[in-house]
Amino acid sequence: MIDRRTIPALLLLAAMAPPAAADDAKVGQKIAEEHCSRCHVIGDYNKFGGIGSTPSFNAIKYLDDWRDRFQTFFLRRPHPAFVQVEGYPPPTDLEPYATPVILKPAAVTDILAFVETLKAR
Repeated sequence: MIDRRTIPALLLLAAMAPPAAADDAKVGQKIAEEHCSRCHVIGDYNKFGGIGSTPSFNAIKYLDDWRDRFQTFFLRRPHPAFVQVEGYPPPTDLEPYATPVILKPAAVTDILAFVETLKAR
């Protein structure tokens, strides 16, 4: 399990990151469409996709803490069960219940850059 004290450090690192470039947003969109769309609606990409109870990216962006949620999504349920970010220890020794998604830390930043381009709904 990742120590809760790790989250503030991650948020600090994300706050110190340079502004996202348009290319980062395009990369983030591709990552989101490939991996996140199996559960979430991703902008106009899969309007009728996702899992019914899973919030769309646009709905999450409507929340006051949306940035924090996207920066730490891999630590939030149910993501730790199948999403792994390189350099962070897996939260459990159990096998994932879905096809595992292994991302580089830069991918999290790229996804955030893409979400910046979406409108809150």
